[in-house]
Amino acid sequence: MNILVINCGSSSLKYQLIDSETEKVLAKGLCERIGIDGALTHQPAGKDKIKTTPAMPDHTVAIQLVLEQLTDPENGVVKSLDEISAVGHRVVHGGEKFTSSCIITDEVIKEIEACNVFAPLHNPACLIGINACKELMPNLPMVAVFDTAFHQTMPAKAYLYAIPYKYYEKYGVRRYGFHGTSHQYVSAKAAEILGKKPEDLKIIVCHLGNGASLSAVKYGKCVDTSMGLTPLEGLVMGTRSGDLDPAILEFIANQENLTLSEVMNILNKESGVAGLSGVSSDFRDVRAAAEDNEIAANALEVHRYRVAKYIGAYAAAMNGVDAIAFTAGLGENDSESRAVISEYLGYLGAKIDPERNDVRGEDAIISTDDSKVALLCVPTNEELMIARNTAALV
Repeated sequence: MNILVINCGSSSLKYQLIDSETEKVLAKGLCERIGIDGALTHQPAGKDKIKTTPAMPDHTVAIQLVLEQLTDPENGVVKSLDEISAVGHRVVHGGEKFTSSCIITDEVIKEIEACNVFAPLHNPACLIGINACKELMPNLPMVAVFDTAFHQTMPAKAYLYAIPYKYYEKYGVRRYGFHGTSHQYVSAKAAEILGKKPEDLKIIVCHLGNGASLSAVKYGKCVDTSMGLTPLEGLVMGTRSGDLDPAILEFIANQENLTLSEVMNILNKESGVAGLSGVSSDFRDVRAAAEDNEIAANALEVHRYRVAKYIGAYAAAMNGVDAIAFTAGLGENDSESRAVISEYLGYLGAKIDPERNDVRGEDAIISTDDSKVALLCVPTNEELMIARNTAALV
């Protein structure tokens, strides 16, 4: 069964065609600058990338171009669209309504629209992709896979905020969490690497990229996660501030004569290691600058320290931890960050092995044989998780 995985942004569209039986990627690509001038990168498995600049006035045209690439006589990987069995769509926010992936119906589309208030930049883009596929492939089953669904097993003590309860009742103000597809995949893969079942382990997943979050996965179910109502809460990220004193918003607004929306824009787009270092949102740039720039070095330490604190909190929340898995761009590729973070974890009996930790982008146990907590590098694969969830439903 061939599953087309679609991940829509406001002006971009990532895709993969995956054989759900072998779990091999047949082709993948990216549509960029949709609505501007258009750029398409298509890569069939085992071949070089093919870059073109076709006009893409909207997402419907972009998806039409993707389908043409997939079925192209020379660079395609299927003879016709009949060889595609279903489409899996990444949807950022599913609110409390969706606790798992589901077949997309008109009612489901309405419920996703109702969650636009929580993810005004992301959910509308997801819906554009869904409607475009619905128009071009009206008889093909489609599945919505939600970033928030994996975290819906959190107990009330983890997801409720200490504000008047009426705001939860009236508006659904609570912790939702994100990166759920990644946390679900990595926690299961970590258990597989250790030769155990997820139901037998307490795992902390550290999804560390430009956007970053941690989750506490107890016996296969998420019991806490660092992102909240929005992706702004939690860790220090590329441009997001993460946790801070809420009074800072009012203070900056008053001092700088800014609106609340303008301050929120600063916290989302001008903060994190970018704002703190004054260098970049790319951790590689900040790390290079940190060699002779104390402010940049401090930014890295703040980031790593926050990760270590959350690991400690989640070890307490689960009353222990068996494994800690590092994933996403930074977690998979930055051995130095993994090593520094792990230095904080001696009280857990966690010991990192410098030689084993010298790894990038591949599954590996990076702790010593006598470490009481297994430390792992586990590349995430959200597209495969979406394909799996889609295949299971259709």
